[in-house]
Amino acid sequence: MSLHIEAKKGEIAETVLIPGDPLRAKWIAETFLKDAFCYNEVRGMLGYTGTYNGERFSVQGSGMGIPSAMIYYHELINDYGVNNIIRVGTAGSYQSDIKVRDIVLAMAASTTSGINNSRFINADYSPTASFELLLSASLYARKKGIKIKAGNVLSADEFYDDDPNAYKLWAKYGVLCAEMEASGLYTIAAKHNVRALAILTISDSMVTGEHASVSDRESSFNEMVEIALNII
Repeated sequence: MSLHIEAKKGEIAETVLIPGDPLRAKWIAETFLKDAFCYNEVRGMLGYTGTYNGERFSVQGSGMGIPSAMIYYHELINDYGVNNIIRVGTAGSYQSDIKVRDIVLAMAASTTSGINNSRFINADYSPTASFELLLSASLYARKKGIKIKAGNVLSADEFYDDDPNAYKLWAKYGVLCAEMEASGLYTIAAKHNVRALAILTISDSMVTGEHASVSDRESSFNEMVEIALNII
């Protein structure tokens, strides 16, 4: 057991899907995994292990934002030997051609967080995805006819920005969308030499103001999960 995950040794698979929302973790386990069992309920951050097409997978909620998520990334890697972490989350579009329910693969993750300032003083570190997972996800999506966008995303520290037009600067420089965890994931994955990828479904658009419903955020976005389960 670790401080925040009560799983016994061997109960967590080598590959873990991580949504921020623990109820989405529950939905993924119940919808996609066979013989799934719950290994964690600490702080309500539900975690499950089961099989998909004969392969073991785990799914673990992480909470919202880099500080919460990095607790789970760290413990999964260091206490449970996880080698592949795939974030399956939602994001807000910054571009007019990226619509609600579209899928984005995060090649790199810019951030407003100070997470790396103490590591790389007077320098900018650019956290990036695992090329192997990124390529595999892209090829699988193409094979299945699933439309994707791939590029730079923003891992933001704040969900509600004081300036509703602040996103336009990021958009001008090609950032596709905003979420809240990928930069922390890619940083810790690089530090520990494990593979990581963030697969995001657009739930909101800063451009049009469109929003997905709360129930959609918790229990839909099947294509994103399908990709994640078929790239290892």
